[in-house]
Amino acid sequence: MELVVVAALIGTLSAISIPRLSKYADEGRGNQATNDITDIAAAIDQYVMDNGEYPDSLDDVGKGGLVDPWGNPYEYLNLSCLTDGKCNPKPRKDHFLIPINSDYDLYSMGPDGRTGSPLTDSKSRDDIIRASNGAFFGPVTEF
Repeated sequence: MELVVVAALIGTLSAISIPRLSKYADEGRGNQATNDITDIAAAIDQYVMDNGEYPDSLDDVGKGGLVDPWGNPYEYLNLSCLTDGKCNPKPRKDHFLIPINSDYDLYSMGPDGRTGSPLTDSKSRDDIIRASNGAFFGPVTEF
């Protein structure tokens, strides 16, 4: 009888603690992605100061092989070509469908590895982004 009570207690404690530990691990991955994006943005800003233009890819700033905590490459889109009309990128947009950056987009596609242009897209809800031209770094849900 005592053994059954102990087993039930262990099962109950496991059922309570495992989801919480999983939540903390997910938050840690999100924080790591936010820190990575902040570091990549600093490298891009330094590149702009040194070269007077935005890099074409993350390879240009030595961050091309960097992957997020979920194993996906970080996404970078140079938006500076929008001003001269020489390209047709699809910038990330907020819930009013206004671009969230005017210089460049930089983000992680999050745990599901999928994304959409508007942040309201269900595929974008778990993304980690740089927004407001670098004034915000973090999860889409907090922007």
